[in-house]
Amino acid sequence: MKAVVVLDVGKTMSKLTLWSGGELLARETRPNARVQGPGYAALDAAGIEHWLLTVLARFARKADIGAVIPVGHGAAAAIVRDGALVVPPMDYESPIPAAERDDYDRERDPFAKTGSPALPDGLNLGAQLHHLETLSPGAFEGSALLLWPQYWAWLLSGVAASEVTSLGCHTDLWLPVDRRPSELAVRRGWAAMLPPLRRASEALGPIRPEIAARTGLPSNTLIHCGLHDSNAALVAARAFAEIADCEATVLSTGTWFVAMRTPGADAVVDISVLPERRDCLVNIDALGHPVPSSRFMGGREIETLTGIDTRRIDIKPDQPALVAAVPAVLRDNSMVLPTFAAGVGPYPAAPGRWIAAPANEAQRRAAVSLYSALVADAALDLIGSCERILVEGRFAEAEVVVRGLASLRPGTKVYVANAHNDVSFGALRLLDPNLQPSSSLRLVAPLEADLAGYKARWRQLAEQLEGAA
Repeated sequence: MKAVVVLDVGKTMSKLTLWSGGELLARETRPNARVQGPGYAALDAAGIEHWLLTVLARFARKADIGAVIPVGHGAAAAIVRDGALVVPPMDYESPIPAAERDDYDRERDPFAKTGSPALPDGLNLGAQLHHLETLSPGAFEGSALLLWPQYWAWLLSGVAASEVTSLGCHTDLWLPVDRRPSELAVRRGWAAMLPPLRRASEALGPIRPEIAARTGLPSNTLIHCGLHDSNAALVAARAFAEIADCEATVLSTGTWFVAMRTPGADAVVDISVLPERRDCLVNIDALGHPVPSSRFMGGREIETLTGIDTRRIDIKPDQPALVAAVPAVLRDNSMVLPTFAAGVGPYPAAPGRWIAAPANEAQRRAAVSLYSALVADAALDLIGSCERILVEGRFAEAEVVVRGLASLRPGTKVYVANAHNDVSFGALRLLDPNLQPSSSLRLVAPLEADLAGYKARWRQLAEQLEGAA
């Protein structure tokens, strides 16, 4: 059996994993940097490319590789022409001048059509394109527009493609129910820049000969189209019988916490009922179906509140101390109020603050963990999540976060998976739908403490802050 490589280019970290028949053979990671573009912060495409080719060469010596499939974060794209980048890909956290953003917002299709809310900076891909055209008039002529996973597929194969999970990730460029480009994308000429639509699992072609020679990969290694990272996690979650085609929500955790609800077979998704201004949106799954979603920048907020070493929230040896600190947090009414990532999440305008911040470090981290659970609980309510939730990704190992969520939602079964690399596993399942998880789901036990009063007070204060902003 040929081995498969999954390239996962996340916002904070790039990961390369090597698999054979569902068994993980090797894993390497690289922190992502921001670089300076011509008037904006850019993604480090060159640095990632160098790392990618170096690690592929190492992987080629470990196994007979037959395929590579890329996964990438949302709100990122590359403009290419004549085999090269026209401009550096823009980082979605790069600010856009207010007057320019106002001009752009007047052109956007309504949320009820796109399921794409107005988001800050360049989190709407269309806002990035508007900014790049303002900075470099004429730069798009004769160019192709590649969403982030498909840029890496093109780099490796030379074949340009588009794919719906990335096109439908708050880009303003796609109509998820109508399954076609938005009026904005057509009017601005961006739809014409999109290559042909291909399935995420589809093989675009063999690896470029020059990359095969440089890395030592076989010349017939197939490069697949790839997909958006949170949607890969959704594919992985559906491998479990408890999730499958049931009414279920997958909460993917990392830099972003993204909740994606599958309303069950034959359900009709009504975009208009989602509260646009509270960071609700519609993702599109790998099969092209609309997926009601909500999100907040949970990992970034944890980093802000605890310092750069966010591992102290989810590292296994620390979990007993954090769980033990919860009663003191509740007794002292220590809490974090939103929001520490302005402009996103269920309380996008609220100015984040502490109430009765603990001096004790374990209690402080426990309070931050409860905060993440409370924001997740609010985000899940916004999309009508019920019955069952699967928490996946890095913070699924943060006991106060997941057990706190189970306490806050007593009528819902909260699960975590006893396995890592869920995004990578989802990409693998696209290539082999019969691939089964190596472990089962674990039902999360609620915290022993009663969080009902704490939740009620937190919600009241959070809504007051949001309303006053």
